[in-house]
Amino acid sequence: MSRTVTGRPARSPKVRGVTAQVRRRPRSDARDNRERILAVARAAFAAEGPDVPVREIARRAEVGPATVYRHFPTKEALLTEALAGRTDFCSTIVEEGLADPDAWQGFRRAIERLLEVRALDRDAARAAVARLPPEAAPAADRERSLRLMLELLRRAKDAGGLRADLVLEDVVLALMANGGIRAETPEIRAAASRRFAALILQSFRADPAPAPLPPPVRLPLGPA
Repeated sequence: MSRTVTGRPARSPKVRGVTAQVRRRPRSDARDNRERILAVARAAFAAEGPDVPVREIARRAEVGPATVYRHFPTKEALLTEALAGRTDFCSTIVEEGLADPDAWQGFRRAIERLLEVRALDRDAARAAVARLPPEAAPAADRERSLRLMLELLRRAKDAGGLRADLVLEDVVLALMANGGIRAETPEIRAAASRRFAALILQSFRADPAPAPLPPPVRLPLGPA
């Protein structure tokens, strides 16, 4: 092994390259673990709600609980990150509505898609958000979605498609009501949501001319 002027052994370029690879590998493994934990958490929260234990998420992700907590110090942090992107998706739906040259059709399609997404959430995302402290909720994304929806409302009103007294809270109310749909399967929930959307959209129109509704679906009529 060669020596430097200080008398210490000098590492060859090959040794330095191997050392760099060893140093990079833990960072790559940590990134892979984090992405796998998030993927498992998203699926678990969507299917089973926010009460899935961290230990169970760790088991499904094939890591230890300590690894989960290394990336997400609290369960609230994991919930927040797992739900991040959901609001972005809603914003994308509204943006697509704004891009439609027909203001009414853009509004109609956005409402239909938002209601269907909410119906298929099975309350998991709403319950998870409700458990988060206010400072942990994705407020910036939510504010952006609301601003886009306000613009969508203004545009549809200016085009004469929406009744003049319609306000943003009416859309929020429709989303909340739609989120309460109970059905045995996701397919039935989606079908019920489509019929509810048609009813809501007719009530939102400036000139609510009767239009055929989607077929009705059988829903449980007893208490939840």
